[in-house]
Amino acid sequence: MKNIDEISKERAKKLFGSQKIEEIKIGTTEGLQQIHEYLFGGLCDFAGKIREKNISKGGFRFASHMYLNESLNMIEKMPNDTFEQIVAKYVEMNIAHPFMEGNGRSMRIWLDLILKENLKRCIDWAKIDKANYINAMQRSPVSDLEIRELLRFALTDKIDDREVFMKGIEQSYYYEE
Repeated sequence: MKNIDEISKERAKKLFGSQKIEEIKIGTTEGLQQIHEYLFGGLCDFAGKIREKNISKGGFRFASHMYLNESLNMIEKMPNDTFEQIVAKYVEMNIAHPFMEGNGRSMRIWLDLILKENLKRCIDWAKIDKANYINAMQRSPVSDLEIRELLRFALTDKIDDREVFMKGIEQSYYYEE
């Protein structure tokens, strides 16, 4: 029997080129909720739902649930016209961590959709080493320079390349192991 990660990974791969991806409200909290619901719907009771509890990981406490909706509203209003602005928005969404689980997997798709829509680029996640990515994300609340440059190095204009997308999903799930 397949576990939640295997099923959600299959769903993430099916998202590419599907009608569902065309319905996602890009760059919004609602769009991130749509992605999360698509990946985890029916697998967990919190799929697509903003968390109502505090969570932490590796000693880092994410945004307090008491202020989460306010934070998400502010993040949504952040500009996303340039690469720097988009990465700043991505970092802030990571600090918010709106779901109980599955934030990283959902947010990496969310980030790629923003980049694709606004810059005609996406990230070739296969070019980003797991340890470098995790370390840069852990330091990003202090400064987003490291994660920004790591992502910039992996930017590609192959936004419609199925192979880039599939390798990206594999890498995204590998980051979570």
